[in-house]
Amino acid sequence: MRAPIASRLSSAYVLLPFAALCWAGNHIIARWVAGHTPPIGLNSLRWSIATLLLLPLARVHLKNDWLALRGKLPLMLFYSLGGGALFSTLQFMALSHTVALNAAVMNSAVPVLMLAVSWLVFGDRLSRLQLGGILVSVTGVLVIIAKGDAATFTRLSFNLGDLLLLLNMSLFAVYSSCLRLRPRVHPLSFLFAVSLISAVISLPFWLGEHLAGNPLPLDFKTLVAIGYTAIFTSVLAYIAWNRGVEQIGPARAGAFLHLVPLYGILLATTLLGETLQLFHLAGMALILAGVWLVARR
Repeated sequence: MRAPIASRLSSAYVLLPFAALCWAGNHIIARWVAGHTPPIGLNSLRWSIATLLLLPLARVHLKNDWLALRGKLPLMLFYSLGGGALFSTLQFMALSHTVALNAAVMNSAVPVLMLAVSWLVFGDRLSRLQLGGILVSVTGVLVIIAKGDAATFTRLSFNLGDLLLLLNMSLFAVYSSCLRLRPRVHPLSFLFAVSLISAVISLPFWLGEHLAGNPLPLDFKTLVAIGYTAIFTSVLAYIAWNRGVEQIGPARAGAFLHLVPLYGILLATTLLGETLQLFHLAGMALILAGVWLVARR
């Protein structure tokens, strides 16, 4: 009986929903420690611990991949900022100023933003239907930022956290779209290198945060946040995601990203007591409609 159970647990249809759940939980954790745990310190320890956890898994592959990684150091620095140090710090900062529900719902727009970046940066061809889908999804994001009130744009009274979320999503879209340029190395080697560089980049900024009078409290709440973001968000989710993509391909795997907002809504309303508003539903409907148009090509 063990073999069939192990086989089912290693299926893409288990691994990909698990990865989405881990990433949705990151929004909840970040909101839970907002105002208590400094974002740069949390991010720095997250990547430092993730690096230590990944080392024994990646070591056998690094022997063959190290030269390739070192030869693409500027590109690896870019990936480590866009998908690691800067990306996750901005996320923690954003959720100090806005609710986890906003992050969860707006996350649905990432695949569409990736398509837009691929069009702008690499000249990927888009149909009129896909361009229309991008506009519809972006409109959904703006509905959430404005909280359903169009007058927000005339007053320029935006929530800082929502603007940081939009910047964060755009940054991740650029990172993801540029993955086509990454060195041809094993996924664990690549993830280890991103984690290591992210940890190193974050250290001086963590020191500055500490010296500015915002020390990291090593209490229960902070340790839970560090443990979750290091183990589940940074290691297990990526390993599960990479394996799932290998099994069914990126096109089919991409659909599972839409579980992130679903999980996020369920977790934010049950664990944090946040209220699902009409503008969340309207924004998500527009975002998913845009995704549907983009998928039709």
